[in-house]
Amino acid sequence: MNVVFVEKLLRVQPHMKRLFLLIRATNDETARQRLQNDVMEKEVFRILREKHGKDFCSFIWDKVTPVAGDIACENLGIEEKSMKEEMWREINVIVNVAATTNFDERYDVSLITNTMGAKHVLEFAKKCVKLEILLHVSTAYVSGEKTGLILEKPFHMGETLNGIMRLDIEAEMKLANERLRELRVNGATRKAETIAMKELGNQRARFFGWPNTYCFTKAMGEMLLGQLRENIPLVIMRPTIISTTYREPFPGWIEGTRTLDVFIVNYGKGKLRSLPIDRRMILDVIRQLQLREV
Repeated sequence: MNVVFVEKLLRVQPHMKRLFLLIRATNDETARQRLQNDVMEKEVFRILREKHGKDFCSFIWDKVTPVAGDIACENLGIEEKSMKEEMWREINVIVNVAATTNFDERYDVSLITNTMGAKHVLEFAKKCVKLEILLHVSTAYVSGEKTGLILEKPFHMGETLNGIMRLDIEAEMKLANERLRELRVNGATRKAETIAMKELGNQRARFFGWPNTYCFTKAMGEMLLGQLRENIPLVIMRPTIISTTYREPFPGWIEGTRTLDVFIVNYGKGKLRSLPIDRRMILDVIRQLQLREV
């Protein structure tokens, strides 16, 4: 989703002054290399590449500033003081689409990325003097497994889906850290550590009423945003399954084999012979980023 979002902005907003793109990298040079290899070279940029021809690269470098960092860290892991100050001075819109989307991710990894990462983005946003909006992309599945009408209402801090007891995010962070420390003291292998931390995440999610670690940690991220936002203009978007592009920049593009494509590919290869379904159910799928020009 990150790549198709960047492509869309550059294609429909050519007069955009600058896009600061946070890239997980050790330094700015590595971030530039990742922008070149992992973003600009992708097929989704075909229309832009055809439009700008030999000037495509110069157009990208003029508009996009790769920034080495990580939302798992305070100040988004941006070390260069001048870069942070420039971003705080110039940014007027922040879009946070960073997340780990594995349903059974390690609890410690999912907490630091999906939960604390949202908090770090908000703290950074508060320092942006021209900020007009912070858009945080969550997931529809924070609502858990329900039937009937599901309202788009924000979470209150400590709210749980099963209402059994109050959720304490700090206690969950402490629990994950203590379990990790225990595993390492006892000499657990890397594989055993990963399995144990994945099990812990799913156990804690189900304890409070969520189906998996991903939904649970994204919900906690929303809670922190709502609790700490103060006067920051905030929008939380909860998309469902995101599939291939519908029309733009051309039909059928998706990065890798994901979501519904897994079923389609395996059916085409003859590996999936049958699929139990309920014909009465509604499948909610979003075709990637059909944003309107403004």
